[in-house]
Amino acid sequence: MRRLSPLTIFVLSAFGWIFALTALWSTVSAWTSYPVGVLSHIALEQTAPMWVRQVHLSPGNMEVDTAISVPVAAAGGRRGEITIDVSPARYAYGLPIFIALVLAARGRGRPGRVAAGYALLLPFQAFSLTMSALMQMVLAAQADIRLLRISQWQMEAIVYGYQLGALVLPTLAPILMWLWMDRKFVNDVLVRGWRESLSPPVQQP
Repeated sequence: MRRLSPLTIFVLSAFGWIFALTALWSTVSAWTSYPVGVLSHIALEQTAPMWVRQVHLSPGNMEVDTAISVPVAAAGGRRGEITIDVSPARYAYGLPIFIALVLAARGRGRPGRVAAGYALLLPFQAFSLTMSALMQMVLAAQADIRLLRISQWQMEAIVYGYQLGALVLPTLAPILMWLWMDRKFVNDVLVRGWRESLSPPVQQP
């Protein structure tokens, strides 16, 4: 029976860890993602003080009271200030992906790399959460730049930032961080295994 290559073992192990850790993460994400909400809270108050009145943060939820007022049809057209809710864990699912890659790579110092990765991922996750909150505000105001009191380029920056934070960073950031932290394993196992898979098989005489 042919033995599995180190590259195949890593891939199978990584997928197994991802499924197991994602299931575990879903039960504790409200707490592991709480620092993401703290950072996003600070970012919202610093970057959008004209919109944000108050932020209420609890495990699993961040509620933002805004100063953006919109007409309320059910109230006879009177204006009301909007409140949005966002989940700090929504874009933090990259954490189990990162931990799975670290565990699948084995090697020494895994607890230290896991702890460092958790801390380094927080700013990226907070960026995604902050842009999601800002995007909700823009949509609630129907993208009216006069109502929002911003210029067109600022609204477009929020839209692009939201796309980056929602579609790219949650999965790309943990993978790039792991590639950097475990670069010796990547060179010795992944790159070498990939090159060997491309080389033609040796013909037996």
